Amino acid sequence: MALVEVNKMVKTFPLKMGMFSQNLSIHAVQDVSFSIEPGETLGLVGESGCGKSTLGRCLLKLIEPTSGEIHFAGNRLSDLSPSEMKPYRRKMQIIFQDPYSSLNPRMTIGSILEEPLIIHRLCKTRSARSARVEELLNIVGLPTDAATRYPHEFSGGQRQRVGIARALAVEPEFIVCDEPVSALDISIQAQIINLLMDLQEKFHLTYLFISHDLRVVEHISHRVAVMYLGKIVEVGRGDEIYSDPKHPYTKALLSAVPVADPTSVHQRTLLPGEPPQPSNPPSGCPFHPRCPVAIAECSVKVPALLPVKGKAFQQAACHLVES
Repeated sequence: MALVEVNKMVKTFPLKMGMFSQNLSIHAVQDVSFSIEPGETLGLVGESGCGKSTLGRCLLKLIEPTSGEIHFAGNRLSDLSPSEMKPYRRKMQIIFQDPYSSLNPRMTIGSILEEPLIIHRLCKTRSARSARVEELLNIVGLPTDAATRYPHEFSGGQRQRVGIARALAVEPEFIVCDEPVSALDISIQAQIINLLMDLQEKFHLTYLFISHDLRVVEHISHRVAVMYLGKIVEVGRGDEIYSDPKHPYTKALLSAVPVADPTSVHQRTLLPGEPPQPSNPPSGCPFHPRCPVAIAECSVKVPALLPVKGKAFQQAACHLVES
């Protein structure tokens, strides 16, 4: 049974243009469905502004979805109140993108790590909390004296390790990694990715790993979902997506990944125009205004996310892909 299931999730934000102007809505997430198995990492990739982070926050109910269903370990979370969600908060955590703004600068690292323990009443004595904080710091590779210091005394990579320790404090089963390495240097990115992979194996964690960097996603993910303008347009195992992409948008994304070998022949797919505004999405396939192979049907009919012919795990939402 899947640990996490999302069915037909929609999230729109009202956009008021003025007192006498027409009220519009930003269609951040549109009819998204997927599942994640226990111990699996699903990589979610796409351009900035396509709705990846909104989807992750809706999944954890940090923001309320407009419609759709969320299931965790077979339990429906969609209609639960904030108080009813509290037991599930322990099991579902998030690592935020920016290690500089996600930590309270007025709290010591020890206080930051103790806070979830106090909220969920996991360690009832001060000595037990201190021991747990020391354990968490060791797990993420930080010295134990870090507990008495403040966030501004650490580098970005060290702060992100604190963010990871905070997520681990309540012993979760599922973690949304919301672009956890995008604000870090390349060398530090590798360290954090390796740490996340080691922790996944050690604690049998399940990840939704959100990123716009296809190289990072390839390294850590078992399956990859490609998102464009609030919709998932292709999903499959990592080796399938990277070796044989089917959707034109996936092909364009992969062609933009830099190649280390300067002698190799690498042809990029240049997409015309800019992504459409989420407040005014195009009819039919959301990618058709920029698609180099679009046909007339693409502008009027929304393609369903269907299994690709001859592929056991790969799905694509494209009228030109045989299913």
